[in-house]
Amino acid sequence: MDEYDVLKLENQLCFPLYAASREIIKFYKPLLDPLGLTYTQYLVMLVLWQRRKMNVKELGDTLFLDSGTLTPLLKKLESMSLITRTRSEEDERVLIVETTVKGRRLRDKALDIPAEVSALTGLSQDESLSLYALLYKLLGSAKAE
Repeated sequence: MDEYDVLKLENQLCFPLYAASREIIKFYKPLLDPLGLTYTQYLVMLVLWQRRKMNVKELGDTLFLDSGTLTPLLKKLESMSLITRTRSEEDERVLIVETTVKGRRLRDKALDIPAEVSALTGLSQDESLSLYALLYKLLGSAKAE
C-alpha cells in the first residue's frame, strides 16, 4: 500500500456522504416543485410543522444552519406567506418564527414525500434505519466539537 492511498477519493468518508446527499436532494426536487419549495425551505418547514413556533437560534441549531444561511430562507418563506417572523415580547433580540395557516395547510400536500423518496433510495427499511442511526451518530460527534 502506497503512503498516498489515504488521499484517494475512494478512501474518503466525505465523498460518498457528499455525493449521496446531492443525489437524495435531487429526488426531492420534482416532489417539492409543486409545493413551491426548495429542499432547504422544505427542511425549515418540516421543523416548523413539528414545532409550529420557535426562535431562530433553535431552528438554526436543529438544522445545522447559521444565521447567514437561515435568514434569507426565512425571508423567502415569509414572502410566500408560509411563516411569520416576530420579535419576542420577553427579549426583543430573539426572533420567533411561526407557521401561518397557509404554511400549516402545505403540510397536507407534503405527506407523501417521505415515502416517495424512501422508495427512490432503493434501501430496505432496515438499511434505512441503520444508515439513519449512523448518520445521526456522526452528526452528534460533529455537534459535540
